[in-house]
Amino acid sequence: MQKPPLKILLAGPRGFCAGVDRAIKIVELALEKYGAPVYVRHEIVHNRFVVEALEEKGAVFVEELEEIPDGVPVVFSAHGVARAVFSEADERELFYLDATCPLVTKVHVDARRHESEGRQVILIGHAGHPEVIGTMGQLPEGGMILVETVEQARTVEVADPERLSYVTQTTLSVDETEAIVEVLMERFPAIEPPRKEDICYATTNRQAAVKAIAERCDALAVIGAPYSSNSKRLAEVAKDAGCEKAVLIQRAREIDPAWLDGVGTLGLTAGASAPEILVQELIDRCRTLFDVTVEEVSLIEESVEFSLPRALTA
Repeated sequence: MQKPPLKILLAGPRGFCAGVDRAIKIVELALEKYGAPVYVRHEIVHNRFVVEALEEKGAVFVEELEEIPDGVPVVFSAHGVARAVFSEADERELFYLDATCPLVTKVHVDARRHESEGRQVILIGHAGHPEVIGTMGQLPEGGMILVETVEQARTVEVADPERLSYVTQTTLSVDETEAIVEVLMERFPAIEPPRKEDICYATTNRQAAVKAIAERCDALAVIGAPYSSNSKRLAEVAKDAGCEKAVLIQRAREIDPAWLDGVGTLGLTAGASAPEILVQELIDRCRTLFDVTVEEVSLIEESVEFSLPRALTA
């Protein structure tokens, strides 16, 4: 029986960003150099496929330093950690490698600079996300106020409107963040913005790529973890940009063939912590059901690279 046609629009850029690529390489190189086990505090990136592949090589993932024995290498995840975590590691004389994305580190540095210059800091982000926990942990308790929504921005109370600044989580919706910032700027004209945009280039580019294809799609699939902030934002952006039938999945097997009934054009992208192999896995699954043609829709070529810790390259 002849298969029905399906056009897949592949959004570009998609998938791994430079920070994720660097973090994974740090774990892999640590395993090569020091041997297994290498302990990793928190999932190195938010993707089970990646985590399980590293576990097979000898990585051990834990949530807190107290779960790590003495005398083994430790890697801190790409999301960043509070300063207290570094202090605890130093007190225990643990050998650690910091895989924090340099763009997250930039937010940490900005927050500490604002505090040192006497400004209260507002963090725009999502409560409970590891990056937010790490960023808030850059300042003493109470030194940073978390704002998650436009509604909170309208009501947040600050100590001194003339001595105020803001930073943001790097993986937020560009449009939602702009709306929050607009309210804060209107309420607090003297608020000090970041010296450079905090939302990372990869988040911005992937959201723009989804916007570029959304209206052409009958449905759109985002490959990424349900707890990945940047992946969740991609599905939301797709809906806001005109493709109501947008879904976030981790693996191809999660797609119900019935969900594709009546779909002539499928958009496909991946969050910044999802490897390209999972994109190809979904395309291959679609080929078992449809006569597939693939069109790559790429807005920009990314060439960002981040250096690795000297301990691994010396």
